[in-house]
Order: sequence, then C-alpha cells, then structure tokens
Amino acid sequence: MSTLAEAPRRDLPAPPPLPSGALRVFPLGGLGAIGRNMTVFEFGGKLLVVDCGVLFPESDQPGIDLILPDFASIEHRLDDIVAVVLTHGHEDHIGAIPYLLRLRADVPLVGSRLTLALIEAKLREHRIKPVTELVAEEEIRTYGPFECEFIAVNHSIPDALAVAIRTPAGLVVHTGDFKMDQLPLDGRLTDLGTFARLAEEGIDLLLSDSTNAEIPGFVTSERDIGPVLEDVIGRAQQRVIVACFASHVHRVQQILDAAAKHGRKVTFVGRSMVRNMGVARDLGLLHIPRDLMVDMDEAAALAPDRVVFLSTGSQGEPMSALSRMAGGSHHQVNVVAGDTVILASSMIPGNETGIFKIINALSRVGVIVVYKDVAKVHVSGHAPAGELTLLLNIAKPRHLMPVHGEWRHLRAHGKIAERCGIPPDRILLIEDGVVVDLVNGLATVAGRVPCGHVYVDGNAVGDVGDESLQHRRILGEEGFVAVTIVVEFSTGTIVRPIHISARGFSDADAPFAAVVPMLETDLKSALARGDSDSHRLSQVIRRTVGKWVSDTYRRRPMIIPTVLEV
Repeated sequence: MSTLAEAPRRDLPAPPPLPSGALRVFPLGGLGAIGRNMTVFEFGGKLLVVDCGVLFPESDQPGIDLILPDFASIEHRLDDIVAVVLTHGHEDHIGAIPYLLRLRADVPLVGSRLTLALIEAKLREHRIKPVTELVAEEEIRTYGPFECEFIAVNHSIPDALAVAIRTPAGLVVHTGDFKMDQLPLDGRLTDLGTFARLAEEGIDLLLSDSTNAEIPGFVTSERDIGPVLEDVIGRAQQRVIVACFASHVHRVQQILDAAAKHGRKVTFVGRSMVRNMGVARDLGLLHIPRDLMVDMDEAAALAPDRVVFLSTGSQGEPMSALSRMAGGSHHQVNVVAGDTVILASSMIPGNETGIFKIINALSRVGVIVVYKDVAKVHVSGHAPAGELTLLLNIAKPRHLMPVHGEWRHLRAHGKIAERCGIPPDRILLIEDGVVVDLVNGLATVAGRVPCGHVYVDGNAVGDVGDESLQHRRILGEEGFVAVTIVVEFSTGTIVRPIHISARGFSDADAPFAAVVPMLETDLKSALARGDSDSHRLSQVIRRTVGKWVSDTYRRRPMIIPTVLEV
C-alpha cells in the first residue's frame, strides 16, 4: 500500500531556470507554523504574491516582536512583482506588508473592502501610502500573465477570498483561510459552486488551509456562540471583560448585542481593537446601537454590573491589555474577585502557556474565567477534516499542496487527500523555501530557495539572528560569568588579581575563589607557550571556567572574558 511521501530534504539544490511555459510556486512562510503566510507564483519572468503576513514569537525567542517572511529570494526581483493578492485581513496574512513596501513602495495591493481598509489603517501608522486595487468575489482581474478569479469563502473575518490563478501552465487555486459555516452571521457562504465549476475546468494544483486537519467533523456555526455569550454576560454580577481577536468583527458584534440586551455599556480596550472596529463600523460591517459605547473614563465610573470591556490579549501577549489587567499593572482597569473574563478565541498553537498563565493569574484573584474549554464562547475560523474532505471531493485537484499549518496539520491534510483518492506522489508535503514547478500538468519539487526567519526587534529588522537568540536564551536561562584579567604581554605575566563576577547565576555570591588558582595555572601555561594574544587567552578562560562551572554546578552560563593589556 502506498504511503504519504516524506518531506523534501533540507539539502535540496537551487532550482534550475524555469522552463518556458511552466509555473513556479514557492512558499516563503506559512508551512510548518501558524503564521507568516506568503506564497510566490512565477510565470514568464513575472511574480504574483499571495499574502504577506507575520508570525508572532514564542517563549524561546526572547526580545523578538515579530517574525517576517524571508524576502531574500525575491529582493532582487521586486520590479517583477505584478501584484500582492491579500486573501483576508488577519495579521498572519497582511502584517508583513509594511516591511515589503519599505523595499518597493508601489507594489499593487489587491484585496477586498475590509482587507484593504485594515492594511491602509496599518500603513498610515508606518507613514506609507499604498497602491491598492479593490476586488470582490466573482470578479476576474489580470495582473501581468496571471488571470485571477476571486471566490467568496467564509472565515472568522468578513470579506475573505480564495483566488484561482490561471496561466498557460494550468489552473492553481489558493483557498486562503476558510471554513464552511452553513449559517454565517453575514449570510456569506463559502462558494462551493465556483469550486465545482473550476473542477470541471480542471484544477492542476490546490493550495488549501490545513489548520484544523486533525479535527474531525464540521465546524460549529457562529450563530451558536451568541446565546452562550448572552447567557454568560446576563449572569455576571460585576464587570465583564471580553478578550477576542481585534479583527473578529462578527464576535464583537455578538458581544455588543449581548451587552445592549442586558443594559451594559461597552468600551474598547487596546489600540488595535479601537482601530479595527472603527474601520469595520465605517464600512457598515459593525452595527453599534446608539449610546452603547463609552470611553474608558466613563466606563471606570459606571457601576460594575453596567459595563463590558472589549479587550485585546486573548493569546496571552505579555504587553496586551488583558495581560496587564491580570498582572495588576493596567492603569485604568483593576480586576477584582467576582469580575468575569471571557476569552472568546481559540488558542493559537504555541500560545497555550501564556494563555493559561493569564487564566491562573485571574483565577487566583477570584475572577470568573470563561473560555473555550468550559463554555462554547468561540468557534474556529478554519475548516476541520470533514470540510476539507468535502472541498477535495468537490474541487478534484490533480495535485494538493497543504498550506497554513504546523507539520502535524500538513501531514493530516495529506492523509485526508489520500483517502479522497489523490495519489501520494501528487500530495506535495513541503516546507518554506521549497520550489514546486508545474510543467505540462505535472507538479514536482524543483529545488529550494534561501528561506530563513527574519526577526523584528524594536526598529531593527534582520539584525538579530539565530546566534543572537541562542545567546539571549543562555543569558535568560543560565546567566553569565564575567572574567577580567590584566596581562603584560612583554613579560608574559598577569599583573593584577583575576576578577570574576556573575549575574543571573545565583542570588548569593558564587564561590568562584576555587576556580581562580586553576585559571591562573592555565593562563600562565598559555603565556609560557607564547599564546600572547587576547583571543587565545579568552579561549583559555572560557574553557577553564566553563568546565569548572559545569562540573561543580551542572550549569552552562555564558562566559564573558575580558583581557586587558598593559
């Protein structure tokens, strides 16, 4: 029995020149992690980009604010980009656009009404005025050699689109993020009819969302969440604080409606929440009952049972409004026993520790915490296995490339495709940077382009690499030991007592006196051998002190030697 192919090797060579009439596809993000989504399509010397998002850092990436796609493989070809198609307005799909536009400001951005409004609001903060083109479902536009047909899909944000890309090499469909809510709050269904029509035309390659491929069945309707939120808010005796994604317009609408029904005022907390809901209201996608909204000062003065705070921070972000409330450092909202906090979102993989840390901090105070595991206050925006199976049976693609997911999601999606009858050699389990060429209707791996992680740390982009992160982790976990020696190289003598100090190693003064005689002996031996330069003596210090600390304390702090010459 055939089995799903292994992932391409990491030592793949650079791809050969693209054959005439062939289409090249290479993801620069979104495979192997939830975020940083970006896929490049190449035909006839021109590039079409679908999405350009960010990935948020995990606990083992200290000091990092954002992680970007690696533009290195296209940075020398920016003038060849005919458009960037944005499937929807989530940060993991649009968040890296400001950094791409720093390289070429006039790259055309193509998207739906809400998607473009959100990116334009973001770019104003970066003082960038973009070139945009508004599109909607059922429209067909041409960008260079790429004909793009836009398809309505249902997701956890309005106006999401899939895109069908036609070239002489064949038809490729990118689903973006989608699900198949049969009773969506805005009445906008995933357009399965168009997928069926494209299947009749013949889909050569389907790139499909894999996030919930491990979850069986079909998605719960958003309509089922509203009554639960109304019940929780109605039973609350004090303040209600609801944390959700700042782009989830439908969830915010449900909360506004529930608050209005129970006579509570609402205030938005968090810059992105205020910005995004202002955009949604201006577009008519968010309907706010009259006199419902109040500002923070008014909310603070209201009776506890008369107010709802709608906040960011549902993923446990350390500096978010909810994190500061849980830690008692928010300057306007101080949670107390009896308050109710609703986490109206799912847990993005990798964020579980931060989220449960907030839940425990709130519970310790006596706050009532309601989240997905204890009440139906959220439903995912991604298609589970039943819906992925349905789409595959409707679309009947010749090849599948699972995208948008960790490796377990990609492989689970591949197994679904096998059950749907797609041969294993036509299921492309790849990772970021792997190049796939579509030639004469056959999609195969052609090589690999450079593709790493680009870290944003404050205003610095790309200055911090994996080596710096490793040093940060060592400093954070083990501390450091600083060793200073003063040497007269002309005589080969140590002319001052060796000075050793440590930070983050121990609260007490570590007994480094025991290692000083050993270090003196090793340094004198090195000087006697003629190792009369700072680099070699620094190596001696690292080796001697590092071994002693490891043997004595079973610790591996960073050893920082300083050699002063007199």
